[in-house]
Amino acid sequence: MFSQEKLSLKECYILLDKNYPLTQQSTLLEQQNALDLAVINTENLPKLEFAAQASYQSDVTHLPISIPNMTIEQPNKDQYKATVSVNQLIYAGGFVKAKTEAKNADLKTNLKQVEVNVYQLKKQVNQLYFSILFQQEKKALLTSKKELLEAKLKEVKAGVKYGVLLPSSDSVLEAELLKITQQFIEIESNKTSLFEALSNLIGTTLNASSSLENPETIKSESNEINRPELDLFQLKKEQIDTNETLLSKQNAPKIMSFATGGYGNPGLNMLDNSFQPYYLVGVKLNWTVFDWNANKKQRESLKINKEIVDTEESVFKLHTNIELDQTNAEINKISAFIPTDNSIITLQKNILKTTESQLKNGVITAAAYLTELTNLYEAENNLSTHKIQLLLAQTNYNTTKGSSKQ
Repeated sequence: MFSQEKLSLKECYILLDKNYPLTQQSTLLEQQNALDLAVINTENLPKLEFAAQASYQSDVTHLPISIPNMTIEQPNKDQYKATVSVNQLIYAGGFVKAKTEAKNADLKTNLKQVEVNVYQLKKQVNQLYFSILFQQEKKALLTSKKELLEAKLKEVKAGVKYGVLLPSSDSVLEAELLKITQQFIEIESNKTSLFEALSNLIGTTLNASSSLENPETIKSESNEINRPELDLFQLKKEQIDTNETLLSKQNAPKIMSFATGGYGNPGLNMLDNSFQPYYLVGVKLNWTVFDWNANKKQRESLKINKEIVDTEESVFKLHTNIELDQTNAEINKISAFIPTDNSIITLQKNILKTTESQLKNGVITAAAYLTELTNLYEAENNLSTHKIQLLLAQTNYNTTKGSSKQ
């Protein structure tokens, strides 16, 4: 729990990457990949098979002639056998290695997809973070206004007491102080709600007394987009390449050795009607010579997939550049407001200084003074709002581009 501590935007990003539930998928994906690779590696290990069979057949092999003075016993029509076989892959044309590389490519792509999904949440973090900053600044300005009003109220009460000011002058200021109390309640309520939302997003308990640092954000001047989505597009294309390689190995010749030991009636000698042990050893070749061009069509389909990824990448870059242009225009607009805000504040301070003197001498009412004080507060609030909006726009610009100059 962060309580009465400074929390930076960068720390929020770190906590998001660490605690957001989706990040747990990375560990699960790695565990799943390890299991899948273990299964693939078993293809290089000997396969042990056991089989048992009992059968009855309508006819058996027999000689169609009779030989004098010789009787040849026919095989039994009921037959039994049990076998244990061992098969060992000798050569598969690199098929097992290609399956391993394809599975690893799948893992890299899936891990990057998780990273992309989490990265896309950073703008939500930005919005919540700067909304809280705005409430902090608003509270600080309101506190200054309250302190100034309380000091002025003491002067007004003294003026009322000695007959310099109208009796109702202090009531105007007291009513404004009550309004400020209501505004404090609203600010605290907003902060509590925003902190709760940010806490849920970054997986760390924050309370409304926590303080967020005002980041010194510098807009990235680089023209290069460095988003994780671009890495994802590249990994998707590499994934397609590994699948193409896997398909090219799929129909390669496979050579296996085998050994089978059995016990049955009859054994290998079909003319011996008794239970006998027997064995077979050898080498066999499997080769799919013709598959009606199914493998070729699958590889052509993968090439189309790669073209689809290329179009997705182009669309992403287009939309990202449009968003960057819009955000840059927003930055320029807000930047133009700030010098004017400073000028307005300077003028309002001069006006307020004059009205303070006039109020003290009973020339104007407390309501007129309060109007000018409120105008100054609004001007300072506008400056604070524009500064935070500028920081948010610059941060969103960096987030959109993929740079991390926070």
